[in-house]
Amino acid sequence: MPDDQNKGPIRRFLDAPPDSVAKTVTVAVALCLVASMVVSAAAVALRPVQEVNKQRDKQINVLEVAGVYQPGDNVQEAFAAFEPHVLDLSIGEFTDQWEIEEFDQLATAKDPAIVRALDEDPAGLGGQMQAYRMIYLLRDDAGEIDKVILPVEGYGLWSTLYGFIALEENGNDIFGLQFYQHGETPGLGAEVDNPRWKALWNGKKLRDDEGDLEITVAKTVPPAGPEFHVDALAGATLTSAGVDSLVRFWMGEAGYAPFLERLKAGEI
Repeated sequence: MPDDQNKGPIRRFLDAPPDSVAKTVTVAVALCLVASMVVSAAAVALRPVQEVNKQRDKQINVLEVAGVYQPGDNVQEAFAAFEPHVLDLSIGEFTDQWEIEEFDQLATAKDPAIVRALDEDPAGLGGQMQAYRMIYLLRDDAGEIDKVILPVEGYGLWSTLYGFIALEENGNDIFGLQFYQHGETPGLGAEVDNPRWKALWNGKKLRDDEGDLEITVAKTVPPAGPEFHVDALAGATLTSAGVDSLVRFWMGEAGYAPFLERLKAGEI
């Protein structure tokens, strides 16, 4: 039998006791490397599936906020009833600068070609916003606009809330508000997902007869009246304030107001 000095490094490693430091560290590192490779491979392989599920979830939220989703529905078929349009916020008109299939709201959020600086940032958008937004129109059987679905976003307490607001054909009456992504506190700010709270938005109005933006999320009814009031979430003051700010921002002049004015005038 050769002594240890005549053995090669591999032979000495194999002959070492199973609980030796060298073997323990080597096995641990090898397992970590194998596990990381498996996880990475799975993540890459599942990415297309994840993207499809993410897109499907967003489509379901559009259907739900418009009040046309039923469990068991074919989501793609139901969503096909909506007309997607890329909207130029500055003039309130649709643009053909992008193909609908190629326009990704989140992916283009950092594109300097379509973002503009904000003088005021009440929604917590980081001082800039996209100048173009993907919106959806839902028409009735006669071809008239029935609902308008507008994406909204803004900072709550812990996270940016991404969602949709559905308006009636007059561009002033709210049909619903729904968020599809956020990281607010479960049981508190996350109650933005509570169906009972979401139902409070139905029938509320954005502007009064003089055209002033009055919609408010607060604990008390504003002077404008209850038709402009949505009760704040209990125990979630900052999330409620965030929702109030983001809705008022996106419905204001820096957001969709130019488009809503054209909608009200029958120009859409």
